[in-house]
Amino acid sequence: MNIFKNKNIKIILSKNASEEIFRLKDIIGKEIIKGIHSSEHQTLLRSIERVFELLKQNPFAGDQIPKRLIPKIYIEIYNINNLWRVE
Repeated sequence: MNIFKNKNIKIILSKNASEEIFRLKDIIGKEIIKGIHSSEHQTLLRSIERVFELLKQNPFAGDQIPKRLIPKIYIEIYNINNLWRVE
């Protein structure tokens, strides 16, 4: 049972992360045109997409980082007060 089923879960990426995923998709598009259907790039993107789906099912998936260990720069840049890590 998914307790978040009726909730609208939105994944927000930093500008850098969005740019890197866009770049990764561009590389994969070029690989597919060349007939490459299995590469490290494609595996990486599938892993990222798997984590996105996992987070949509359960936004608290992963390990919570203790507040004292959250890098100060993350707090300053992203204005966060909690952080989770997903392998």
